[in-house]
Amino acid sequence: MKTSPQKLLASFGSNLLEAGSDEAGRGCLAGPVFAAAVILSPDCDFPGLDDSKKLTARQRQQIRKRIEETSVAWAIGVADNTEIDELNILNASFLAMHRAISRLAVQPGLLLIDGNRFKPYPGILHHCLVGGDAKYMTIAAASVLAKTHRDDYMIQIHKEFPHFGWGQNKGYPTPAHITALREYGPTKYHRRSFRPKSQLKLVLGT
Repeated sequence: MKTSPQKLLASFGSNLLEAGSDEAGRGCLAGPVFAAAVILSPDCDFPGLDDSKKLTARQRQQIRKRIEETSVAWAIGVADNTEIDELNILNASFLAMHRAISRLAVQPGLLLIDGNRFKPYPGILHHCLVGGDAKYMTIAAASVLAKTHRDDYMIQIHKEFPHFGWGQNKGYPTPAHITALREYGPTKYHRRSFRPKSQLKLVLGT
């Protein structure tokens, strides 16, 4: 039986202006890692908002539009595949988050970060929250923005290298992507520090 999304918390409960932040694309073989930072109005309401992985592509796009139109502030940060190879994916994810936070039109007093680790952002307190994108509205909103903006980017670069199927797999190590990588070799968008076999095992659980 299909269940409704759980009710997300509007606030962490502090007296500070809160921004949620999340990333998308950490497990991909190609393309950048995207991050978003979002500050929502205290009285906002987003029916159906949830962790982006639990939503369909159509639902994400519909919710993205409402987030971008009604949030107090939102921003996107990106770290490309070259930076991922130089820094490693974890630090590149932190870099993308920092870039998103730095681009917010309003500075928050508290950051809510999805996950268990984060590199402190100068001058702003933060809390790391495992599974935060399924618990807090601001993080879920950031999850949706990061995912949809990255998907749009991968669809665009798919036109350059259509045989990799990025319009469908978005750079994740699907069997078709692995096959194309073995046949054609890596592109300028591939992460040279990532091992396809280990990534495929991670994603498929084989």
